[in-house]
Amino acid sequence: MPWARKECVANLDEPLRKVLGDKTAKVLEKGLDLATVGDLLHHYPRRYAHRGELTPLSGLADGEHVTVMAEVVKVQGRTLTRNPGYVLEITVTDGTGQLKLSFFGRKGSYRPEKELAPGTRGLFAGKISTYVPRSGNVQRQLNHPQYKVVAEKSAEQAAQEWADEIIPIYPSTKGLAIETIGTSVGMVLDQLDLPADPMPEALLRRRHLIGLREAYEGIHRPKSWDELGRAKARLKWDEAFVVQTALAQRRLAAAALPATPRPPSFGGVLAEFDARLPFELTKGQREVGDEIAADLALEHPMHRLLQGDVGAGKAQPLDAEVLTPRGFRRMGDISRGDEVITPGGEVTVVTGVFPQGERDVYRLVFSDGTSVECDDEHLWAVEGDGDSRVVATRELRCDLLAKGEWYVPRIEAPELDSLQDRPDDPYELGVRLGEAGREGVPPGYLVAPVKERRALLRGLLDAGSTAGGFVSASEQLAEDVAWLARSLGGFARCRPASKAGYWTTAVALEKAERKRIEAIEYVGREHVQCISVAHPGRLYVTDGWTPTHNTVVALRAMLQVVDGGGQAALLAPTEVLAQQHYRSITAMLGDLGQAGQIGGAEHATRVALLTGSQGAKTRKAALLDAASGGAGIVVGTHALLQESVQFADLGLVVVDEQHRFGVEQRDALREKTGGGRPHVLVMTATPIPRTVAMTVFGDLETSVLGQLPAGRSEIKTHVVPPERPAFLARTWERIREEAAQGRQIYIVCPRIGEQEGDEGDGQPVEQEPDRRSPLGIMELLPRLEELLAGLRIGVLHGKLHPDEKDAVMRRFTDGDLDVLLATTVIEVGVDVPNATVMVIMDADRFGVSQLHQLRGRVGRGSLHGLCLLVTDAEPGSKARERLDAVASTTDGFRLSRLDLEQRREGDVLGAAQAGRASSLRLLTLQKDEDVIRDAREEATALVEADPELKEHPGLAAVLDTLLDEDRAGFLEKG
Repeated sequence: MPWARKECVANLDEPLRKVLGDKTAKVLEKGLDLATVGDLLHHYPRRYAHRGELTPLSGLADGEHVTVMAEVVKVQGRTLTRNPGYVLEITVTDGTGQLKLSFFGRKGSYRPEKELAPGTRGLFAGKISTYVPRSGNVQRQLNHPQYKVVAEKSAEQAAQEWADEIIPIYPSTKGLAIETIGTSVGMVLDQLDLPADPMPEALLRRRHLIGLREAYEGIHRPKSWDELGRAKARLKWDEAFVVQTALAQRRLAAAALPATPRPPSFGGVLAEFDARLPFELTKGQREVGDEIAADLALEHPMHRLLQGDVGAGKAQPLDAEVLTPRGFRRMGDISRGDEVITPGGEVTVVTGVFPQGERDVYRLVFSDGTSVECDDEHLWAVEGDGDSRVVATRELRCDLLAKGEWYVPRIEAPELDSLQDRPDDPYELGVRLGEAGREGVPPGYLVAPVKERRALLRGLLDAGSTAGGFVSASEQLAEDVAWLARSLGGFARCRPASKAGYWTTAVALEKAERKRIEAIEYVGREHVQCISVAHPGRLYVTDGWTPTHNTVVALRAMLQVVDGGGQAALLAPTEVLAQQHYRSITAMLGDLGQAGQIGGAEHATRVALLTGSQGAKTRKAALLDAASGGAGIVVGTHALLQESVQFADLGLVVVDEQHRFGVEQRDALREKTGGGRPHVLVMTATPIPRTVAMTVFGDLETSVLGQLPAGRSEIKTHVVPPERPAFLARTWERIREEAAQGRQIYIVCPRIGEQEGDEGDGQPVEQEPDRRSPLGIMELLPRLEELLAGLRIGVLHGKLHPDEKDAVMRRFTDGDLDVLLATTVIEVGVDVPNATVMVIMDADRFGVSQLHQLRGRVGRGSLHGLCLLVTDAEPGSKARERLDAVASTTDGFRLSRLDLEQRREGDVLGAAQAGRASSLRLLTLQKDEDVIRDAREEATALVEADPELKEHPGLAAVLDTLLDEDRAGFLEKG
């Protein structure tokens, strides 16, 4: 009755018990945590069913979803013998065949018993299954089908109406029937009384959006697919706009928060560091650096994400030779202020020396027989087929395997002078040596001015040349002739002659051949360093001709803050990575990181390291450096988050591999500043879903550094599934094959496997409650000792003493171990180019970002990598879909999107890293970025015009409901 509905109106805040009664309200609250009318209306259907067209009974197929029109011919109930219960069996026919309908439950509890008497015509929908009764005849049936009794309408008309009906299917839980939810929603909609629409009317018109009441009707009781689409569009907009309004208010508030501006200064440690850089910053580095520098200069906190891999210095062995005006000197003997020669033949000054510790070293072999040793990150100025570029050694290795051809550019003849006595005429000396052909050139003449070297070479060639080149019985003299030619910008190659005991040197001066890179060979691990030079070209002459390069975006930001009188804290997830950062930063800074020490530069700071395993004395010194401000840069692990760690003036927080830290952990460092807030730079190569969400929503400003590391070898990834046991057997065979070729293998498990349980550093991945415990390395070790008998296996996990961890890792790095059985402690900060296989056991127990990081431990050298994801996840499961996604791509950013599709983005306005507590119900970032972008534009304009939403009370009320106390707190933390 119309008057009765007015007596019982329902607004969005109304408790469900007042509208539905206590019994139904309790079921909804207990099962789905739905307490108010608004809660229920925002519990949207998970999907919508469409029954489709009629199917004749004679054409039914097993497993097919069908809708049939038929007449009931038999109704029979029977008690089940094996399990207590009752089944109602109804036989129907359409004249072409018969079908059995089965309803299970308690006797007398079925509506079909009353509504489907023999002779009744109806429509029945469901999935066909078959069974074989005792009679042996195969029968088709529908279990618990949906049905509708056909009364007065014609069969065709009734069928069409029923087939066209859109049926909402709601998310439910055990003990709560979907029909109960649908019926409850219908009752609420019939009594709903909404206030004025919270969205501004002009905005709705501009965006062609329907009203809120119409949207609720369209989402829950759609009469057509178009109506459903319009409803979704409006409700998605509401979700995006409300969140964007909250973030717009946050950005406005953040702009008002005090933060000490740290603008670039001239003449400080950053300027000195830049002057020493042994490379020209790339365009991308300059752009990102400018963005960060501008943010640091503002009076409100920076909050920026840096996406991309961040590397360290590129270097050569200490015994590599560098050309100076007095001749070659060892790289290890070069000091700041020394003069060196550029490929253009000019003299320049060494502005910085950067020790890089021990690294893997490779030898580049050139077509003239010379060679150069350097690390895998060394950058080369090369030419090829009209193309000139700067590429890393690892990129050259990869390209050479693909039959690429690269040449190093020619040099100009440099002026040299050893200052040694040279009493003989250079030309006459050359003729005399060439005719005798049995002794080398005196050292003083090899490092003489250009004019004298040219005359000496002409005398040698006039006396000792044949049709095949310069010939000598002295290998040293042949090599000296080659050296003179090269020093004059020419090409020379020295080889044994066809006549035994003689050597031939081919020389080209006027039209010199280019030196081609013929091979790149692995040498081993050596101590290396790189140098910077003052010349604008940043090149110097070594055994070959090469520039060097560093990626220093984050370090330059930290130095800018140090110049501004502040401190920077770098937070790393593991001790291995923290120590790597510390070594890299101190090496790159050199004397610029030695403030207060003998030999420290004028504009210098100090770098402190703080980890959990440090001894009391070392830790006390690091704490004092941080608290006093003596250390401008403090590198550490979770130990930095402890209350005992204080800073004098924390101006910048850099979070590396930010997916390994929760929101609250990342925020803890920002609370360690006295007044105002520090600037924040978060770095990652593998964004987690919430990071993607925050960048899409506009809460994080984003800077991107390039693509994947240049020259990385290909990594193939395969899933080793339970339905293919032969694949697992093949995994152990492949490990033995790789080890037999001198290569190394990682095997990773989710946990240690001891009584105390997990490593504690894994990402939580949703697991089924009845599954076995994740596999531990200590459980797998005995089995591996049988499967891989004869191989050298090492064990590494987080509970080992740091000295033990270092010893195991060093043995693996040095090639003394074939297999490293480990937990995720190897996820970051580990680089062993000889490792080619990564086997991840129980791979479905890891998050996507962890799988991607672990996979990145192989394929780091010239050899291709193989990653095997071992799982017992069944085909079609979400866990299996996640692994298949990881196997399908090596693009970390694409993987984060795939991860987003499964895990959702987390609560954009809260703590959740994944989407279980999401404030978004219809909106998805992977599909609705355009909606989010448009909503941000509208929300920003609205908040700028009305920051406190005084002119939009309805919107303010919705925002207050969304931002409960906890979420508001997280907005404050950011």
